[in-house]
Amino acid sequence: MRKPLVAGNWKMNGSLESVRELLSGILAGLGEVKNADVAVCPPYVYIPAVQQQLTGSEIAWGSQDLSTEQAGAFTGEVAASMLKDFSCTYAIVGHSERRTYHKESDELVAKKYAVTRAAGMVPILCIGETLEEREAGITEQVVARQLDAVIDLEGVDALADGVIAYEPVWAIGTGKTATPEQAQEVHAFIRSRVAAKSATVAEGLRILYGGSMKPDNAKELIGKPDIDGGLIGGASLKAADFLGICTAAN
Repeated sequence: MRKPLVAGNWKMNGSLESVRELLSGILAGLGEVKNADVAVCPPYVYIPAVQQQLTGSEIAWGSQDLSTEQAGAFTGEVAASMLKDFSCTYAIVGHSERRTYHKESDELVAKKYAVTRAAGMVPILCIGETLEEREAGITEQVVARQLDAVIDLEGVDALADGVIAYEPVWAIGTGKTATPEQAQEVHAFIRSRVAAKSATVAEGLRILYGGSMKPDNAKELIGKPDIDGGLIGGASLKAADFLGICTAAN
């Protein structure tokens, strides 16, 4: 039985005051959530504050990105070892905003997956199609290509150390959400593609939905057989909304 995971991606939002307030609200309401893992991924600069507030709690934390490099003349980059210094459990790699705005290739994302895994953290690999790609009927081709980049570099067994987040790009920040049936269809495809190489890895692989999950649709989405939680954007910035999703996963 795969334990659900609800991970909040705060993106470029927050202040020291709002971070403390948000985490206080989540901690206060999380007591009944025992059957789901919960994590938050703040901007780099707030990771120390998050660590301080969450140490000893049931909530893990992680990064929204990281460098493929370990050290050196890479201005503005953050190494995996630096994140480990602040006890990060997770690192998001290949988010659609990184792929789109920073032109990150499948191969670069695969390297980030490998670096995260080598550092002893859990990579959350984001894959998904744009509206144009969905309308062209190539969703499975796109998702397969992005997934295969990691398998080709690291081997299918490397997926046992990570999490996949399926994020239909057309449903991120738009208020649109894939129907539970649409989401399940792609999640099932992802699991079947992994199963073709390793049934064991596929069975244990947690696949999250990352397209505008909210408290009012979370239960139906997570209730699908191949949806194991959510990578939450906007709803992770409000304690009540995030807790509503955690409760649905529970």
